[in-house]
Amino acid sequence: MTVKRKTSPKKPLRPEQPWFVMSAAQQYSLIPSDNPVISHFYRFTVDHDASMTYAVPDGCIDILFDCDPDNPAARVCGTTLEARAADMNCDHPYFGVRFAPGVIPDFLDISAEELTNHEINLFDVVPKGRLAFERIVQAQDLSQQMAIFNQYFTPGITRKPSTLTAQAIGMICQQNGNLRIEELEALTGYTCRTIQRQFRQDTGLSPKAFCRAIRCQSALNSIHHADGLSFSDMALDLGFSDQSHFLREFKKLVNTTPLDYQRRIGGNIWGERLRFH
Repeated sequence: MTVKRKTSPKKPLRPEQPWFVMSAAQQYSLIPSDNPVISHFYRFTVDHDASMTYAVPDGCIDILFDCDPDNPAARVCGTTLEARAADMNCDHPYFGVRFAPGVIPDFLDISAEELTNHEINLFDVVPKGRLAFERIVQAQDLSQQMAIFNQYFTPGITRKPSTLTAQAIGMICQQNGNLRIEELEALTGYTCRTIQRQFRQDTGLSPKAFCRAIRCQSALNSIHHADGLSFSDMALDLGFSDQSHFLREFKKLVNTTPLDYQRRIGGNIWGERLRFH
């Protein structure tokens, strides 16, 4: 069976955290960013009946604000390398900023490698962020929160990567993560050792780990936007040696099988919760 897709043009990869959407009470609001270094802004309230929420690999850094009026907080979240439980408080409203894959915000006083697979209190890495934090957690509207964030943090927002890393990120995303280090060597003209060293310095990840995250996101996007789906075809498209390898990898990174995930978001559940502004 072939994969049947919608006839609309293919959209650029938008890094997703699906369990955040599924744990939202009523809806998960999202505004794409005009700034290419930011993927999107989002807001949701955790359902009081929500089960465990997981973070999945996406190659991105998030800044997540807990906007609870009694106990507000904010943390910087580096990409996880496998599915990992996310500490969320039921009935609390959250506002988040998700940066584009591979982007390290320049206002963070921390190295890229220190962020990978870690969560850090915002004030530990942005000592002068208190005023922006207070205004953001008090705002009641996603658009207002986005405007406040841009006002305080947009100037000098991105830590410019090397030309080599920027080139590699573009190639990896274009190929949906299905790119080997040998191919990067041939395409860039640099040795494996140079690519590995520079990429890790700029992003905190090895090229292989970044490819793995992008491939995970590509699989999620395919499931979300396909009308009919063959997991064997998806495995082939993403460069897996066979379907069983793909199934094992998906479960490790998303914490469930592709079929179970497809069932969970089936019907109108995904569309009813996800709201674009």
